[in-house]
Amino acid sequence: MRRLLRLLLGLAVSALLAGTASAQDAPDPGQRLELWQGGVPGHEDRASIPEESRDYWTKSINNPSLRYFAALPERRTGAAVIIMPGGAHEFLVTTTEGTDVARWFAQRGVAAFVLSYRLSRQAGYPWTITDSRQDAERAVRLLRSRAGEFGIDPKRIGVMGFSAGGELARMTLLSPPVAPPGSGDAIDQLSSQPDFGILVFPGPLKGDIETITADSPPLLLSAANDDECCAQPVVDVFDAYRAAGASVELHMYAAGGHAYNMGEATPSVSLRHWPERIIDWMTDRGLLLPSGAESAP
Repeated sequence: MRRLLRLLLGLAVSALLAGTASAQDAPDPGQRLELWQGGVPGHEDRASIPEESRDYWTKSINNPSLRYFAALPERRTGAAVIIMPGGAHEFLVTTTEGTDVARWFAQRGVAAFVLSYRLSRQAGYPWTITDSRQDAERAVRLLRSRAGEFGIDPKRIGVMGFSAGGELARMTLLSPPVAPPGSGDAIDQLSSQPDFGILVFPGPLKGDIETITADSPPLLLSAANDDECCAQPVVDVFDAYRAAGASVELHMYAAGGHAYNMGEATPSVSLRHWPERIIDWMTDRGLLLPSGAESAP
């Protein structure tokens, strides 16, 4: 009997330890933050419609949100980045262009927020690109309004977009803001322009009005030369920035096609190392220093 009890106890402890290990190994899902409490103004009745998620994608966004990943405390810089996944505006690549990227930034001291925005090309849904832009602009404003809560500098909030998300990030950076939904609130009175941008193989879609001046937010661009859809847009933005005398850096890789993301699944050595260029660029901009350290001797 005692032997049986010891066996059962051993099995229970093993199961407990396995469960604990499994929980520890599970990636941090981040903290969900709604852009508008109760739903988008004027569309509150859609807020309870569930999202669809499978494998690497999410779609059916009716209550747009951010997924927050706190910066590693011992490396916290005060900088923040809003990550806009791609997916042709039909779905969101929420893993390799979203949460995986956010965890990468958080480990390097940058607070990261993955944006789930309304999709303008998902069949059967009423949303337009203007709705997507409202979500992106609201995300920037929301972070500025809660900067103290998240330990971030309201003047060092950037955006990073992949593919279709790169198009949305470009509009947020370089086009006048669209009117917010509803009558607006105190958050909507804050600036929606990011302080820096990272566009990774962005598509050709841009705002009807795009203004680039010497004071435009610093920009890092990345694409592969053999990307048939999305190599030219970064060249166009790069040329416009150069003509305006604005701060821009371009990394055009010889090959890699589309969706190389953070180089996690490519045979190209240069693309596997390309995220290091993000660190280099952010370091040169002073974005990886603690807030206020930029002017220190």
